[in-house]
Amino acid sequence: MIFEHFPPMPDFPPGEVWLAGAGPGDPRLLTLLALHAVRAADEIVHDALIDPRVLALRRDGARLISAGKRGGQPSAHQKEINRLLVERARAGHRVLRLKGGDPFVFGRGWDEVIALAEAGLRYRIVPGVTSGLAATALAGIPATTRDTNHAVVLAAGHRADDDHSSADWEALARLGQPIILYMPMTQLAGITAALMKGGLAAETPAALLQSATTDDERCIESTLGRLVEDGRRNGIVSPAIAVIGATAGLRQQVLSGLVGWR
Repeated sequence: MIFEHFPPMPDFPPGEVWLAGAGPGDPRLLTLLALHAVRAADEIVHDALIDPRVLALRRDGARLISAGKRGGQPSAHQKEINRLLVERARAGHRVLRLKGGDPFVFGRGWDEVIALAEAGLRYRIVPGVTSGLAATALAGIPATTRDTNHAVVLAAGHRADDDHSSADWEALARLGQPIILYMPMTQLAGITAALMKGGLAAETPAALLQSATTDDERCIESTLGRLVEDGRRNGIVSPAIAVIGATAGLRQQVLSGLVGWR
């Protein structure tokens, strides 16, 4: 078997916390190390958007603890999650903190690493396939091409109640590079208006990608000026990714041969 040629998986000792990215949804996009972590953990502290098929891969007897953070809905505060991770590890459990996408891309992974380090606990980072890049690629939208852009901007499209930072959308517009927005739906009208105020033309190609790699997956192509209206008319809801810029207009060139994900 091919797995015989892989290096051995690291031990997951009691009292240790692993922060792992579960990718955009479909279990087939888990890394091998993330799958190992899911199978080895005693307790899995998971986000709200983790696909149930991923959680079903846990070993018998493993405990699931929901720590989901959902915009506009009651959810755990970050300090409470930090405290929970420290508490469960000190109780001698193998604790897996399972996040959608990658734990260090808009995943609050750094907040939790700091808390673990300050508590004197051992931890491991297990990177995941970040949802913004996965969703665009699977829809036939490249993050970069040599003909369109030399950089791409990843930006959080929502603002949590305890997050006092915010993107300067007008400044990002002036970069002239494609922008991939994570979870933008509640703030989309304000973001698109600010981008146009910053100089992006209303005709700039744009797309909305909903629930990548799941049965609810959808993609609509639009323009910056029509994105909010087209999203509303087509019933696009969170979780979603928005792509704004030249690369969003390339999908039709390859769509005829693009094999569906499922």
